[in-house]
Amino acid sequence: MTSPSLLARMQAVADRTERELERLLPVPAGAEARLHEAMRHAALGGGKRVRPFLVHASADLFDEEGPAATVTGTAVELVHAYSLVHDDLPAMDDAELRRGRPACHRAFDEATAILAGDALQALAFGILADEANGMAADLRAGLVTGLARAAGHGGMCGGQQIDLEAEGCRLDLDAITRLQELKTGALIAFSLDAGWMIGKGSTEDRHALAGYGADLGLAFQIRDDLLDLTGDPGLVGKDLRRDGEAEKATFPSLMGTDEARAALLELRARGCARLDRFGDRSMVLREFFDYVINREL
Repeated sequence: MTSPSLLARMQAVADRTERELERLLPVPAGAEARLHEAMRHAALGGGKRVRPFLVHASADLFDEEGPAATVTGTAVELVHAYSLVHDDLPAMDDAELRRGRPACHRAFDEATAILAGDALQALAFGILADEANGMAADLRAGLVTGLARAAGHGGMCGGQQIDLEAEGCRLDLDAITRLQELKTGALIAFSLDAGWMIGKGSTEDRHALAGYGADLGLAFQIRDDLLDLTGDPGLVGKDLRRDGEAEKATFPSLMGTDEARAALLELRARGCARLDRFGDRSMVLREFFDYVINREL
């Protein structure tokens, strides 16, 4: 059971991120108002804000949970939102629902959804690079570079391409693991690394967080795969059972549901052991791993 203190902290970060998104996203106006509306539809009013939370939790290990973490977490969330808009398109997953609402291309149209995703991504890098955010130039450059790598061909986009190629194919466990390390894990890993950059931690601290992030990313995807099989669509807020229909290889389809659940516990033990160097300061990240492997949405 997730502790009330963790849920309160997650909600606080989600609320802070929502306020920042509300401030940064354009207010619909002029001939391009439809684009602005689509951007706001895709980014506001929903989601767990997992990635901003991880930026804050990681930075807090070094007593640096402040404006830099908010700006960076918001940028990562904008990239995540863009990826969901494009992932839902007919050329990808052809989804009807996202966060309990019509997917962006269903609420508007495909062309507008593509442009909205493009604009959300551009906005993310713009706010990270902007000297008005108060971060030092070297930190801004490091964050922009890291987010670009996590989102690009060697990260999220590369994983999505492998996912497209995997439809109807029988990928083995190693291939599925690599796919998800890129598609899901790269942004999660960057969120933790961003907190390390903001906090100016040691090389050893960075390696520990990278290992935790890799384990957390895989656990997040395994739980997603299990929810796709057993979850309540009304609770989860998106289309389910689609992986089986597309004949995609997933962790449960290769391992079996019981072994997939056992893998979650193994990943939790290994990931949390990596945090030992941080002592009691890592309690939030330890509790968050429990949240990830037990969540119902």
